Amino acid sequence: MKHYPFILFYLFCNVFIYSFHGTFWVYFFCFLGFIAILAWGSFDIELGYFVNSITHKRTKIKEVALTFDDGPTEFTPKYLDLLKENNVKATFFCIGKQVEKYPETFQRIIAEGHTIGNHTFSHSNATGFLSTSKMVEEIEKCDEVMLKVGNLKTDLYRPPFGVTNPNIAKAIKKTHKKSIGWKVRSLDTITEDEKKIYQKVTKGLKKGSIILLHDTSEKTYNVLVELLLFLEHEKFSTFTIENIFTTKRTKLLHNAHK
Repeated sequence: MKHYPFILFYLFCNVFIYSFHGTFWVYFFCFLGFIAILAWGSFDIELGYFVNSITHKRTKIKEVALTFDDGPTEFTPKYLDLLKENNVKATFFCIGKQVEKYPETFQRIIAEGHTIGNHTFSHSNATGFLSTSKMVEEIEKCDEVMLKVGNLKTDLYRPPFGVTNPNIAKAIKKTHKKSIGWKVRSLDTITEDEKKIYQKVTKGLKKGSIILLHDTSEKTYNVLVELLLFLEHEKFSTFTIENIFTTKRTKLLHNAHK
């Protein structure tokens, strides 16, 4: 993981500064820089600072992945209707508590061929401060609910808020999960203007991008309606996160038989 070499580099810098009799302020600003990089690495999942997360698919064709976090919710059936109408498969990163609350909707997501990912049991606001054992408990409890309600196991995991740190990295490794991030973040949970959300998603959309949305509001549903029209107009197809690994396995088998 990238943070271990960086810590060694930071310690080396301190020794170097000490050798040349650096002042208190030099140490202080060096420390601030260290903290800033740790914070940046924790909150920007695309950096892969603590965990190597998949943020896009390497592809030569125009295709993107639609992913939805925090469901299932009361709004999810409308999303499913729309996706079915447009013959589009998506990936849903579900919260265990929500699966318990809306079991029929969760079962429908599976039945209609969408991919499922683990998004912890409670999606706690304190996720970034939980111990490794608590994070493992959050992930495993969500797995248990999914197995009970949907008879499904998944090795896909998306960190709540995209937050990663050493404890979360250890929990992902212990639970044998693949960490999934995103290339396009809609910010649909904090932006009220549908046009701004739509513009953020569609601006500069690239081949293989993983798009982060939430099936938690009417607002995002309206954005999805327009987004599907945009993808059709721009001749973008869609893929699910599971497809990334299926494609990799197919290529490996193909190369092995050459």
